[in-house]
Amino acid sequence: MTIKALSGNEAVAQAMRQIDPVVVAAYPITPQTEIVQLFSGFVSDGLVRTEFVPVESEHSALSAVVGAAVAGVRAMTATSSNGLALMYEVLHIAAGLRLPIVMPVVTRALSAPINIHCDHSDVMGARDSGWIILFSENAQEAYDNVLQAVRIGEHADVRLPVMVALDGFVLSHGVERVSLLEDAAVEAFIGEYQPTVDVLGDEPVTVGALALQDSFFEFRRQMAEGLYHAPRVIEEVGREFEGISGRPYGLVEAYRTEDARAVLVALGSTAGSAKEAVDLAREEGLRVGLVKVRAIRPFPAAALRELLGGCEVVGVLDRSLDYSGQGGALYTEVKAALHPLEGRPRARGFVYGLGGREIGMEDLVGLMRELVPSGADVTYLGVRE
Repeated sequence: MTIKALSGNEAVAQAMRQIDPVVVAAYPITPQTEIVQLFSGFVSDGLVRTEFVPVESEHSALSAVVGAAVAGVRAMTATSSNGLALMYEVLHIAAGLRLPIVMPVVTRALSAPINIHCDHSDVMGARDSGWIILFSENAQEAYDNVLQAVRIGEHADVRLPVMVALDGFVLSHGVERVSLLEDAAVEAFIGEYQPTVDVLGDEPVTVGALALQDSFFEFRRQMAEGLYHAPRVIEEVGREFEGISGRPYGLVEAYRTEDARAVLVALGSTAGSAKEAVDLAREEGLRVGLVKVRAIRPFPAAALRELLGGCEVVGVLDRSLDYSGQGGALYTEVKAALHPLEGRPRARGFVYGLGGREIGMEDLVGLMRELVPSGADVTYLGVRE
């Protein structure tokens, strides 16, 4: 292994270099631009064999990648915020065609008003498009998740595209210690691509055909079956990756939850800060813990029930609003996951950090002091009412 000081964008670009996809099509958007800019340098320097396709929009970027994938090759892109929103039509096409495309997404607020900083509204808006979605706590996880995403998406029981989310600027531009695997180890781990469709091959194949009442339902049910198998595959790939890296991965990560009366649930970079906040709160005698959700699609409902069923209250941190009138998307899904439990813990939602507004250690520790079952259903942290 090689240890380097890298930003999240640099770490993701290094993972893409080691994957060496046949095609990368991309369009720049802050704060993702650096990923494909760095990767284009690898192309021009001859470090990869990739055909790099600069296009006129994010819609075109994913469309070109879909075209490459149906031609039977590994293909990737990357995007952020309104760029992901512009891809919306093609997200469903990529999933419906069962194409194992891997796409890093640097999370950023959606307009309007224009904001270039971190929240999760872009990814959350795409969560029901049929893609597997993994979140990263730090630059190391962003690198590791991109490598694992290749194996997860290409698994014969899954065959679905995968997004890897990393928080804009917090992770994309923050420099951290990252341990890179050797190129040969990555090559052996991801293996040779085995496509299930190749429109340029000898066998005739139809892609994107019309499917009406007599067949459309079955296609969508097959997509759901791929997502049904995905939790097992994510955990299997995580165990294999631990064997070559020493770093374990699953659907969720529990931190000091064994005797916790109150547990926070978080995504992304905030989970790292929340671990330290848990330690500080424990020093005050508070029995608190943390569950970090790594995979939001498929949603790890069974794993969350197992970890959270014995506590009194669950506080769910959302860096987005779903405008259902019930708080954030993670909160509503955690609450639904806990519903089958008898004597289930009270779930409370905490919306924070929209548009990049910071949440500090004092905020997190203060939240843990006040995390009791009798509080409000949904609270907005740090907002000027």
